[in-house]
Order: sequence, then structure tokens, then C-alpha cells
Amino acid sequence: MVTETPAPTRGPTARPTASALDPWPDTVTWRPVSRRLIVAELIRHVFGVAFLLVLVLVADWLGWPYVVPSLVVVAVYGVLRAVAVVRAVLAWGYAERERDLLVRHGVLIRRLSIVPYARMQFVDVTAGPLERALGLATVQLHTAAAASDARVPGLPPEEASRLRDRLAALGEDTTEGL
Repeated sequence: MVTETPAPTRGPTARPTASALDPWPDTVTWRPVSRRLIVAELIRHVFGVAFLLVLVLVADWLGWPYVVPSLVVVAVYGVLRAVAVVRAVLAWGYAERERDLLVRHGVLIRRLSIVPYARMQFVDVTAGPLERALGLATVQLHTAAAASDARVPGLPPEEASRLRDRLAALGEDTTEGL
């Protein structure tokens, strides 16, 4: 019989310490991106799969003998990638804290970006034609280090504007003392 040993605590009501392998802090309230981002990403995916199907049909016209296996591979890829797209969009989230913004994403490889307000140089809000048609925008945070830039896609335009204005105001407030 296997018994679990209790996790170490720091007091009578302390919680177990978080694992370093779990990058999503549960001490913040995560805000999800809009589910309309799933539609945008699936539309992009459909265009990619359609391009692959055209390539297979051109190869068939040129006499390539492996058309049926190629169609099966493209179909399996299309379904698996569609499932991955949905899961990836559902993994996006952001949280505003007192001194920084947290952005999380990723299913297989999880990524947590923490951007201090004082390090932000400017904030972009962008929306391509597909995003505008679906009522979405992306907030892009730029810092001095290009590797630490973070983005929050799939926000309704009102939320993107609110977040942009709040981040700009907090960025100004934190750099006044410098």
C-alpha cells in the first residue's frame, strides 16, 4: 500500500508550496481572451489546409501515385491541428497586478511572461482584417529587451483600449520617480 506524504507547510493553515513546474500562479485572477479568437485561428487554419489540398490535387494532376495517402495525411493533420488550435486559444490569459502584467499561454510548452509596468516603453493595439471582422484586437507590450515583449491577442476592442490606457497610465506613474 502506497501512502502519500503530506506537503510541507509553514503554519497550521499554510498551503503547500507551489511546484516550480507549474507556471500559472493561482494567487492572481486570470482573465481569458475572447472565444472569438478560436474562430479567427480556425479560419487561418482552414486556409492552410486548403493550400495543402491544392498542392495534393496539383500533384495528382501531374501523375503522382500517392494522392490518396496524401489526402489522408492532410485530413488527419487538419483535425489534429484544429484541436490543438482550440486548446492553445483556451490557454491564453492575462492578469493585472499592482506592479506588473502577467501573460500566460501554451499547452505543451507553457509560457508565463511577467512585464513590469516600469519597463514598458510603449503599448500597441493592432487588429488585422480578420480580427476587425470578428471584433477582436491584440495588445502588444514593448520593453527595452525585445525578448521580453508580450502580447495579449483576442481582446474585444473596448477591453484592448481599456488595457492599453491602463498600462500606459501605470507605466507613466511608475517611471515618475526615476
